[in-house]
Amino acid sequence: MQFKQIPPPDYLRDYIRFFWVLESHDTDISAASFRTIADGCPGLIFQHQDKGILFQNNKQLPGTILYGQATKHAELRINGLFNTIGIFFYPHALKSIFGLNADELTDTCLDLDLMACEHGFRLSEQLSNLHSSQAQIDTLCSYLLAQINSNNQSADKSMQHVLDRIKRANGNISVKELREELQLSERSFERKFKQHVGITPKLFTRISRFQASMHLLRQSDYNKLSDIAFENEYADQSHFIRAFKEFAGFSPFQFQKRSKELIENLSILTK
Repeated sequence: MQFKQIPPPDYLRDYIRFFWVLESHDTDISAASFRTIADGCPGLIFQHQDKGILFQNNKQLPGTILYGQATKHAELRINGLFNTIGIFFYPHALKSIFGLNADELTDTCLDLDLMACEHGFRLSEQLSNLHSSQAQIDTLCSYLLAQINSNNQSADKSMQHVLDRIKRANGNISVKELREELQLSERSFERKFKQHVGITPKLFTRISRFQASMHLLRQSDYNKLSDIAFENEYADQSHFIRAFKEFAGFSPFQFQKRSKELIENLSILTK
């Protein structure tokens, strides 16, 4: 299994965290189950369907999908081999790139070919006919730039400020404090946040705190789970474990012992 992480070009750096490429070979496992983990970000996946088919809950996924915020873990299955390119966007990307209200895609996805055809891109067909991952990434970049230009909607600076504050605080920040900084009512702030990010600000801060704790768990610098819980301001270890199970589908102990992350927030399931 070969994995590559590729930074975006400068003109997409405000929208994309990174591209990733995952390719398996004939000697690799050709049918497997995987678990996605709530990470606070939407994304895009292209899977070459001549090589393998992705399923979620026994439903076949399109070749090129755009997905929204996940509020919980989900399980994927592939029949065949990975020949996959993905994009990890920043939380605001569904609104700022595609002009979508982000909550329309929360816990779901759409066939991106249907949207791309409106701009003259037959994405899955074009990507399938290219023979290098860099050429495929260049095509995706061209499409995304066309989307941004046609959408003509720059990222909302007030929302960007709020997202930056949440990130710097690892989710440990008062939603009331953020709302008061923008001088919005509780209802207006929640509505605006859901349009731009896809979920409520309270849930987003919880996922951000969970992700910060998972980052520490990956580093293996802590001998006790209670230390990670304390570092991320959970009330106690049991609260930390409950939050971890909610968003990852594993306990922290199971995550360490039973799962192997192929990509950040995508784990192969082992028995």
